[in-house]
Amino acid sequence: MLIWIVLALVVAMMAYIRLAPSDPARWNRPAPYEGLENRNLGAGYVWRAPVGSDAEGLALLARLAQIAEGTARTELLTGSPEAGQLTVVTRSKLMGFPDYTTFSLRQTPEGQPYVEMFGRSRFGRSDLGVNAKRLRGWAAALDR
Repeated sequence: MLIWIVLALVVAMMAYIRLAPSDPARWNRPAPYEGLENRNLGAGYVWRAPVGSDAEGLALLARLAQIAEGTARTELLTGSPEAGQLTVVTRSKLMGFPDYTTFSLRQTPEGQPYVEMFGRSRFGRSDLGVNAKRLRGWAAALDR
């Protein structure tokens, strides 16, 4: 009987992970500004690149969105490159854990425009470097 209870709890947890709604207002947000350097977070990663102008930044956002949306198990949650901000959801292959990545065109306090990718996990305190690896891969794909 205990095995059935544990199995039911595991199935319920898996269903919640896969079916829990994603609130765009909660996830479509940039990272707090702490300089232009890339940063590891406990359950995420921030990648930033200075650009020469807003037009250049919007073009970079469009390219990053195209690369991200071409990634397996990744879909647009909200926003668009034209709006200057968008968020995608990428789910892990086995369990379907959602990771959220927000792409933004922003400005430093001094007015320097930059593009930011802010990837983070919804569940847990660590992502085992998955978001950093994904964002670095997307950034590297810009050069191809």
